[in-house]
Amino acid sequence: MAIEGIEWLFIALIIMIFILWAPEKIPKIAEALGKARREFERASRDFYGELEREAEEKSLRDESDEKIIEIARSLGVTTEGRTRDEIVREIIEKSSRRSS
Repeated sequence: MAIEGIEWLFIALIIMIFILWAPEKIPKIAEALGKARREFERASRDFYGELEREAEEKSLRDESDEKIIEIARSLGVTTEGRTRDEIVREIIEKSSRRSS
C-alpha cells in the first residue's frame, strides 16, 4: 500500500512539528504516545473481557432459568405470567410439602 496525497501532508506536518519543537522533547512525546497506546490496549482488553463475562453470565442465567422451568413443570407449577422468584418460591413450597 503506497502513501498518497494527504498522507504525505500529515507526515510532513508531523516532521515539521518535531523540527520546531526542541529535539529533547521528542523522546518525551514518544514516551507519552507509548503510554497512551498501552492504556488504550489495556482498556480495550478490559472492555472485551467484561463483554465476554456478561455474555457468559447471561448464558448461565438462561440455562438456570430453563432448569427452573423444567423443575416447575415436573411439580405442576404454572410459570406463565410469573416472575422467576415467584416460581422458585412455589417450587420450594411444593418440594417441602412432598418431603413432609
